[in-house]
Amino acid sequence: MDLHQLRCFVTAAEELHFGRAAQRLEMLPSALGRHMRLLEEDLGTRLMTRTTRSVTLTDDGAILVKEGRALLEQADALAAKFRTRGRKQAATVRVGAIDSAAAGLLPMLLRDFRERRPDVTVQLVEDKTIRLLPRLLSGRLDLAFVRPPESPDKRLEFMFLFHETAVVAVSDHHPLASRKCVTVADLVDQPLIVPERRSRPHSHDLTITLFAEAGLQARIAQIADEKQTIVNLVAAKLGVAIVPKWTSRMAARGVRYIRLAASDMKKLPVAAAWTRGARDPIRDEMLALLQSNLPGYALKA
Repeated sequence: MDLHQLRCFVTAAEELHFGRAAQRLEMLPSALGRHMRLLEEDLGTRLMTRTTRSVTLTDDGAILVKEGRALLEQADALAAKFRTRGRKQAATVRVGAIDSAAAGLLPMLLRDFRERRPDVTVQLVEDKTIRLLPRLLSGRLDLAFVRPPESPDKRLEFMFLFHETAVVAVSDHHPLASRKCVTVADLVDQPLIVPERRSRPHSHDLTITLFAEAGLQARIAQIADEKQTIVNLVAAKLGVAIVPKWTSRMAARGVRYIRLAASDMKKLPVAAAWTRGARDPIRDEMLALLQSNLPGYALKA
């Protein structure tokens, strides 16, 4: 039995929706379906009944999902055990972060961590939350700084850190560029550049919620995937964007960042995440330092 095929089946059984399961696994629904067929052929039994409207488990599928989950947990624990043994010989910690945390939180944390542990090598990966969490589960990362998902995977531990403040990015020549503070009402007629929701749900929903709570209609002019792309589009005078405050540390000529009025300010959650049950003294040392210095870090968010 192929463990990857089994993981695909267990994820699909938990979601009972191939689209959501494929998103968790970072694959196309068609690829997930292919792995499911191969597993059923290997076992010689039908595991799921799938229609255009629903996915249900067969009797054999219900049995396999329980025992398969236990088998995957055992395999993950075994892999984590040997990764930890190897890490004891090579002092390295692999850290992932979303772009704004990489620009704001990590420089402060890693500066303080290096003072305490100059012998440890830190390997950094910058990516979106939906790509960082699977890397934690596969053992390619030891720690990640992410937006906490609405439905967190039970195999992961999450520690809420703080909320990032949102600001408005405008071009240098925009009529609002001279303002020190703006409200959502000031943006009602402005073309908005927002991130694609699938890849950045918190940042996307931030803009939509701000306008909805103000009783206004957001005028979305452009959707972009990467934060740096959004900022560059603002610089090109294609619209304005509501972004995390730490985005202002990204290099972009011709862009100004203006704070939102207190009544309209919304914040974005940042959390630390790691694999549940995985023992890692270096990671735990970094987490302890993070907790002790967190009030100072949060003030700058």
